[in-house]
Amino acid sequence: MRITQGTFSYLPDLTDEEIAKQVAYALEQGWPCSVEFTDDPHPRNSYWEMWGLPMFDLADPAGVLYEINECRKAYPGHYIRLNAYDASYGRQTTALQFIVQRPPEEPGFRLDREETSDRRVRYTLHPYALDRPEGGRYEADR
Repeated sequence: MRITQGTFSYLPDLTDEEIAKQVAYALEQGWPCSVEFTDDPHPRNSYWEMWGLPMFDLADPAGVLYEINECRKAYPGHYIRLNAYDASYGRQTTALQFIVQRPPEEPGFRLDREETSDRRVRYTLHPYALDRPEGGRYEADR
């Protein structure tokens, strides 16, 4: 199952050259970038781990790409995404966000059904990756 989160989630994975073009576009707009990673890509998990600090002072896409590649080396089996922030509205707003790395195998989710009081039925998503301990959820982590 392919996780679909972010701007280009329904397209094939971007190449490094295409990522560089998107980073260049973000920097031309004055949007600082940051890199985040996780091994729990649940749709409601909006708090991914941050790789370093947001890059407010970079004007060259090579610096952002360097940080992406360093994060890839450190976490080869995790999801990694790039964020670009637009502060023109007077608050931090995500203007661009997309996944730049995925694990080789994406196990997907199952739908859990729970019957509650008064014959109510609730559904929740359970990622199969969470059946394994943190740090060993994907093949590249083991």
